[in-house]
Amino acid sequence: MTRSHPKRPRTEHSQSSRPVVRAMLPAVFLLGLAAPAGAQTLQEALAQTYVNNPTLATARAQLRVVDENVPQALAGWRPTVTLSGSAGYAEGTIRSRSQTTSGQRIGVTTDQDRTIGTVAATVTQPLYRGGRTTASTRRAENQVLAQRARLLATEQQVLQDTVSAYVNVIRFQEEVRLNLNNAQVLQRQLDATNERFRVGEITRTDVAQAESRLAGARASRADSEGQLQNARATFQRVIGIAPARLTAPQPLQPAARNGQDAAQVAALNNPAVVAALFDEAASRDFIDVQLSALLPQASLQAQAFRNDNQQLIGQRSIGESVTATVTVPLYQGGAEYSAVRQARQDATRLRQVVDDQRRVASAQAIQAWETLVSARATVDSVRAQIRAAEIALDGVQREAVVGSRTTLDVLNAEQELLNARVSLVRALANVVTASHSLAQAVGRLTARDLALPVALYDQEAYYRAVRDRWAGLGDYSVPQPVRD
Repeated sequence: MTRSHPKRPRTEHSQSSRPVVRAMLPAVFLLGLAAPAGAQTLQEALAQTYVNNPTLATARAQLRVVDENVPQALAGWRPTVTLSGSAGYAEGTIRSRSQTTSGQRIGVTTDQDRTIGTVAATVTQPLYRGGRTTASTRRAENQVLAQRARLLATEQQVLQDTVSAYVNVIRFQEEVRLNLNNAQVLQRQLDATNERFRVGEITRTDVAQAESRLAGARASRADSEGQLQNARATFQRVIGIAPARLTAPQPLQPAARNGQDAAQVAALNNPAVVAALFDEAASRDFIDVQLSALLPQASLQAQAFRNDNQQLIGQRSIGESVTATVTVPLYQGGAEYSAVRQARQDATRLRQVVDDQRRVASAQAIQAWETLVSARATVDSVRAQIRAAEIALDGVQREAVVGSRTTLDVLNAEQELLNARVSLVRALANVVTASHSLAQAVGRLTARDLALPVALYDQEAYYRAVRDRWAGLGDYSVPQPVRD
């Protein structure tokens, strides 16, 4: 926001109305003054939000959840190893015939009580799964990239919320100051009006008009104070700390030359568009995943085993085996065909989502650009309005002294000037907010783009830590150095 010093006419004012300009001028243009020592800047608030905001932390955790899809998909290439065993007790009777030395055949019954046990180690290596592993890996990687884009979208929204909360606190602080100063001025004016009424210079109507305007000023002050408390609560919710002495921020340099340029950049760079593109790519990969159920499957299995007392006491069998298995599905009820058709329709749906997101992003960029242009024009117009209102108020006050203007004329002129100053505060706040909204629309409202004084979150750190990991139950989300 820029400093503005409207020229003040050097004229004499009546004692009752002279404090109006002096009391209000510093409050209105506080947004354009230099930062006091020890004040909190918008950059510091954005950095605090980037580090501590729970919404942003949730989005980062969700990215780590999606990162795990890749090692789960890659597991399709890896062998499975199982060790199985069993133990038990069996009893039975064996009947047999034997021949004596005299040649007589007799029946022999033998009772057998035995402990049985088996143990086996099996290694199964998939050789071909119909392309499921390759397609699942591609799909998982596209899901990761889409989630990274969603994390950037969340980051941008959180930072935009921070800007809005920060600017709103300053805005309502200024409105409270303006309304407070206005109430003080109107109180002094009411006192002077009562004095003039007692000496017979004006009527009771003039006093009632001054009282009415003072009551309205007090109501406006109470309303602005309530809005300020709401803004402070929002500030603490988004940023995590209570607002202290805030420094008026400057608007960002426009991220585009015009509205059409902003729309073109947004259609390519907006995180929502990028996420939709990767979602659509993942849906195409999912078609191949479903097709794999209709293709042959091949695997190799090696096993070592030991069986004790399975049939007879003292019997033991030990061995190894290697088996190659090929399975060719012929017909499985038709569900697999339906799943392929369903995946194709979902890919068609997501292609339309990409087009929709591009249109939405372009429209948002154009709207943000036009809002910024409008807010700047409003600032220039309101500043001109303030200069004219100050001159008008000065003239009305001088004319009221000689009796050619009424008390109501003075009150109306003061109210018009107050309204103009409040409009300037709001317009300056809108310029700052709109400049950040434009950066958000084109995908440039990130901690990296804003050069925030923080250690940037590395989106790839957890992915690199778990992608090729074959085992492990630890938490690999420990902060890692940021990649340039």
